[in-house]
Amino acid sequence: MPTKEKTNGRFWLNGSSYMTTGKKQRSRLPPLRTSILATEKTYASSILGVYDVLSTVSKLRRFDPNVPLDPPFKVEIVSPRSGTLRTASNLEIASHCAINEITETDLVILPSIQLDTNQWIRGQDPEITQWLKEMHENGALLCSICSGVFLLAETGLLDGHEATLHWAHEEHFRCVFPDININMERLLVTSGGNLRFVMGGGSSSWQDLLIYLISRFVGYPAARAVCNFYAIPWNFEKQTPFYIFTPSTDHGDSAILHVQKWLDRNFSYQNPVVEMYKQAGMPQRSFLRRFQKATGQTPIQYVQQLRVDRGKRLLEQTNLPIEDVAWKVGYEDPTFFRRLFKRLTGVSPGVYRRNITVPNFADLELMIAE
Repeated sequence: MPTKEKTNGRFWLNGSSYMTTGKKQRSRLPPLRTSILATEKTYASSILGVYDVLSTVSKLRRFDPNVPLDPPFKVEIVSPRSGTLRTASNLEIASHCAINEITETDLVILPSIQLDTNQWIRGQDPEITQWLKEMHENGALLCSICSGVFLLAETGLLDGHEATLHWAHEEHFRCVFPDININMERLLVTSGGNLRFVMGGGSSSWQDLLIYLISRFVGYPAARAVCNFYAIPWNFEKQTPFYIFTPSTDHGDSAILHVQKWLDRNFSYQNPVVEMYKQAGMPQRSFLRRFQKATGQTPIQYVQQLRVDRGKRLLEQTNLPIEDVAWKVGYEDPTFFRRLFKRLTGVSPGVYRRNITVPNFADLELMIAE
């Protein structure tokens, strides 16, 4: 069986040694066999994006001498059956081979998958699950992108370990896989012995995953060269800035639902919690108990989440000063709003606006023309 251990800053993968410190670039070593799993449920973007970047690393050497001359990755698209398949994006992709033809690989990458109505049925892909277990046992590093972690979780290998995925699937994932520790703070999570599980949270986290893998196995200078060439930014280390507040409304408590609908229209109301008692038409203690049972949050936590979420929309869609944004969502003290915003999102309002706002390209073109 191939050896797999970490010694003196080097990562031993299937009998070969690779740098993990990023201080030196990977010298002449066999390319890492990298198997990207494609199924009818996977999205084409995370398949093709991964394939394109990892396949062309060595071609960037003409722009940066830190990139190795020899290709560091031998990339292939694999699937349960060889041949052409139609992905969730309705795009046909040809796989290089079937998974039953692969007895050993270095890296397995599980792209983002489509989850209809956010439902995952346990045991639906036994062939894939068994193959992933075998690849892991034979020394492979297992990686997932976004919802691809559901496939990885099916193996049971993540039980007791930390993982991440897209925020929209968090609640469902926790219900289906209660033994896995979800970290929704970070966009990229590594866990397991010798960090043999690597998971990206967002739909576009395949970019973060690739830069991590290049840095880990080829070296930080090469990873920086890839970032520069493909213009891949690392704006956030956390996933929390992207979180959209979607409170539970299917709890069956009509009185609490009425309060939620009222608050959605009146989130900037002064002293909103007091008014929430009145809207519910019940004693304060009963309201607090029922509200937390229905939503999973205290009234003040709910109000703060809602206000910060509305503040994020204003930061994205307007040029209002942060002081005005704070006032519009219900806070007279902009300093308090800034502190609350950073506590809930992990970044300040100013950093959020700079990094997540899509530029108005029409205005940019006018500026250039002038």
